[in-house]
Amino acid sequence: MAGGLSLDHPWVFTFGILGNVISFLVYLAPLPTFYRIFKKKSTEGFRSLPYVVALFSSMLWIFYAFIKGGDAFLLVTINSFGVVIEIVYTIIFLIYAPKRGRMHTVKMFMLFNVGLFSLIVLCTLLVSNPIIRVKVLGWICVAFSVSVFAAPLSVIRMVIQTKSVEFMPFTLSFFLTLSAVAWFSFGLFSKDIYVALPNVLGFAFGSIQMVLYIVYKDTKVPQSVVDEQKLPEHVLTIEKLGPCEPNVGGNVVGMPPIACVCGGRKLEVVNNVGYINGGTPGTEMSVV
Repeated sequence: MAGGLSLDHPWVFTFGILGNVISFLVYLAPLPTFYRIFKKKSTEGFRSLPYVVALFSSMLWIFYAFIKGGDAFLLVTINSFGVVIEIVYTIIFLIYAPKRGRMHTVKMFMLFNVGLFSLIVLCTLLVSNPIIRVKVLGWICVAFSVSVFAAPLSVIRMVIQTKSVEFMPFTLSFFLTLSAVAWFSFGLFSKDIYVALPNVLGFAFGSIQMVLYIVYKDTKVPQSVVDEQKLPEHVLTIEKLGPCEPNVGGNVVGMPPIACVCGGRKLEVVNNVGYINGGTPGTEMSVV
């Protein structure tokens, strides 16, 4: 896998490094959330599912990179960081969450990161042909990434209904779109359809969100209208596999959550998983 650092394919290397840098910043986006949890010694209304899912996404892409080899090494670097940071986030959540929250987190961890991941590894390794093995695992990664990419539709719908962009910060959408472009280009130049394909959706949803922001950024909406559109606390919308933490609404190859202020109450939603790959936590997810 050392071939992934080769300069024989400069565009692959360039976009891989760019994707790593952007996804690294996206993974750090939830830090203010966890600093708040640490200071208040409480998880408040935040949910752990975004971090558990982002951890699963990072593990899945690392496994894919090792099975494929070659230029996929650059997927290992960012997703290894993703695994570490998501584990740290999950541990902090477990420390300060109420008993019910801890039990739910453990159940989700066992379901995704132990049960489902082990099943995928087992089924993949049972395939003797290495070419078919990469294809099987690659399409599993694509299917998972596409499923989380569909979530941003709920944020887009909310912005259109409320004519308010308080749920969708421009900066986050912008950088998540850049991440999608970087990882799509990486997949294109490395001829890896499994990396490139999900990021087409990431770019499309990111572009739509930025256009909506420009259209509605100066619109003033009564609080009563915003309150009517706020999400119920028991509903968690997975929108992304990467981290993200603005007041909106987090590589494929990673992905994290978002803290959304709805009617004065915070609800955390996973924005477009990434996430990164990195995929990547925001309002749209980046796949690497």
